[in-house]
Amino acid sequence: VQLQASGGGLVQPGGSLRLSCTASGFLSDYYAVGWIRQAPGKEREGLVCITSSDGRSYETPSVKGRFTGSRDSAKNTVYLQLNDLKPEDTAVYSCATLKYMQPCPNAPYDYYGRGTLVTVSS
Repeated sequence: VQLQASGGGLVQPGGSLRLSCTASGFLSDYYAVGWIRQAPGKEREGLVCITSSDGRSYETPSVKGRFTGSRDSAKNTVYLQLNDLKPEDTAVYSCATLKYMQPCPNAPYDYYGRGTLVTVSS
């Protein structure tokens, strides 16, 4: 599967963005789709995962209440809504697939897609 994240850009602190993740294959074939970010000089961080069976969004505690995942099965697309953005949220955001059931969003994903850069700055 090939994954592509889009929707990044420059946003002011306190602003919002919605990122999209599209795939060459059916995302419903996977247990979950996750959103991950990597900031310069920092390790990759799992943020949110959306389970395919019920579309539920699971967020890591550091972003809970600000970031939410969702999906549109008809469009084979998964989204990440980013609210109340802070400068420390600046990073490359990517989506990834998890083929078998494992605790997420901090999981060893099977496939990682190309990311989109989010820059939070005034």
